[in-house]
Amino acid sequence: MTTTLTGASIIAGEAVEGINGTTRAIDPSTNTPLEPEYSKLDSTQAQQATAAAAAAFRDYRATTPQARAAFLDAIAATIEGRREQIVERAMAETGLPSARLTGEVGRTVGQLRLFAGVVREGNFHGARIDPALPDRSPGPRLDIRQRRVPLGPVLVFGASNFPLAFSVAGGDTAAALAAGCPVVVKAHNAHPGTGELVGQAITEAAAESGMPAGVFSLVYGSGAEIGQQLASDPVISAIGFTGSRSGGLALADTAASREVPIPMYAEMSSINPVILLDGALSSEGVGAQGLAEQFVGSLTGSSGQLCTAPGLVFVPEGEDGDAFVTAVESGLEGRPGQTMLTPGIADAFAQGVSAVEDQQAVATVARGVAGEGENAPAPVVFSADLAELRSNSVLSDEVFGSASVIIRYSDIGSLSEALDELEGQLTVTVHAVDADTPAAEALLPTLEDLAGRILFNGWPTGVEVGHAMVHGGPFPATTAPATTSVGSLAIERFLRPVAYQAVPAVLMPEPLQDANPWSLVRQNDGVIAKGQ
Repeated sequence: MTTTLTGASIIAGEAVEGINGTTRAIDPSTNTPLEPEYSKLDSTQAQQATAAAAAAFRDYRATTPQARAAFLDAIAATIEGRREQIVERAMAETGLPSARLTGEVGRTVGQLRLFAGVVREGNFHGARIDPALPDRSPGPRLDIRQRRVPLGPVLVFGASNFPLAFSVAGGDTAAALAAGCPVVVKAHNAHPGTGELVGQAITEAAAESGMPAGVFSLVYGSGAEIGQQLASDPVISAIGFTGSRSGGLALADTAASREVPIPMYAEMSSINPVILLDGALSSEGVGAQGLAEQFVGSLTGSSGQLCTAPGLVFVPEGEDGDAFVTAVESGLEGRPGQTMLTPGIADAFAQGVSAVEDQQAVATVARGVAGEGENAPAPVVFSADLAELRSNSVLSDEVFGSASVIIRYSDIGSLSEALDELEGQLTVTVHAVDADTPAAEALLPTLEDLAGRILFNGWPTGVEVGHAMVHGGPFPATTAPATTSVGSLAIERFLRPVAYQAVPAVLMPEPLQDANPWSLVRQNDGVIAKGQ
C-alpha cells in the first residue's frame, strides 16, 4: 500500500499543520532538498499532543493483554505492508543502502512482535503475593500484593542513525506501548518523510485496533525548542532518547530540574573497545589477517554510523600484532567511504578526525578514499601506544563514523589499568582462544564495570533483539545504566511497582486476583509458580 506524505504532524490521529516555520529533508548523497516541506509546530500546538496522551492514558492502560498485544501486532503488519515505500523514502533521506534499511524494517517489526509476546505472557507485571498470616507471632501479617503499573505518557526522540529501529516505531515506542503508556514522538528532522510513513502506520493500526486516538502522536519541530518543551511538559512521565551526548545531557538536565523530576533514558556516546589477546592473533585463533578483515568490515559498515562501532582496538605488541596492523592497512587502502546521514554529521566526522590527526604521538595506519557523491568521507584508522591513550583524552572521544584508533599494549596488567580509566561503554569485546583464558579471566571484572554488553570472538556492531540482550551501559554510554533500550527487559523502564495491602478481593487488579485469570507466573510467599 502506498500513502501520501502530507508534511504535517500527527496528533491523536489527525494531521496538524504547524505554524512555526518549516523543515525539509536533504538527500545527503547529493545535498538536494526533498519534497514535501514539513511544517513545525509551535508551543501551543505541541501541547495538544501531550494533552491527547494524558486523555488517553487511563483508557489505554486498562486494555487487556490480548487487545494491547493485537495493537502491537497490527502496527508491525501495517509497517510491513508498506516496507517498499518506507525503504525507498529512507534511502533518499539517509543515504543508507536498501539492504540495510530492509533489514531495519525487519528489526522494527520484530521488536513490536517481541513486545506483543511479552504482553501476552504477562511476566512484566512482576506479580508478588505475601498472603495474610493472621496467626503469626508476635504479630499478624496483612495480605500484601505487588504489581507494576505504567508510568504515564512517554516522550520518544527519533534517532538519526536508525530511522526505523530507534525512531518512530522503534524500541522505545514499542516498549512504552507494551507497558501501557501512550507515546509522543519528536520526529528527527533529518528523515521526516520516513517518520511520517511509520507514524501513519501506527495511527492506522490504533484506529483499527480500537485504541484511544491519543495513544500516539508524531510531532515535527525544533529539537532545542519543541523538544525541550515536550520534555518539561508535566504530562510526560519518562523520556527515551538516542543521540549525541550534548543532546542527551541537555534533556537529562531538563528532566531532572522539573518540578516533578522524571526518568530520562538516554543512549549517548560509546567507543566500544575491542581487545585482541595473543592467542586470537596466532595460528590457534582466527589470525591477524582474519581479524583485520573483520575489523575493517565492522568499522566501515553503515559508514561507521552505529552506536556500537569499534572506536578503539587494543592490540598486543609483537609480531602478531604488527601483522594485524599491516593487514588493516592493506584492507583499508582504496576502500571508498559511504554516504553519511547528513551534511552536519559528515562535518562533525571531519572535525573529529582532524582532532585525532593533530595529536603528535598518533600515527595514521591507513586511510581509504572518499566515496562517490557528497558526504562520503574516507574511512581512517590511527595508532598510538597505551601511554598516549592514558594521557590524551582526545583518543577516547567518540568520532561518529568510520574512524578508529589501534592501541598497542605490552601486558595484561597495564591494559587492565587503561581500561579502568575509560568512560562507560555500551560494549566491550574480547578475541581469545583457550590459551588466553587466564588473561581473559583477569580482565573480566574490569569489563563488567566498563560496559553493558561483553562479547567474545565477535564484533560489537549488530544488536540481537531478544530477552537476554542489554543495550545500555555506565555513563556516558547511557544516563540509566541499570536499564536497557533493546530487548524485552526494556519494558521495565516505563513501569513502577505498587503494593496493595488488605485490598478487598472485589477491587484487586487481575494480575493479583486469587483466581489468576491471566495465568501469570507469580511469586507467592516467595515461591515462583504459574497459575497461583
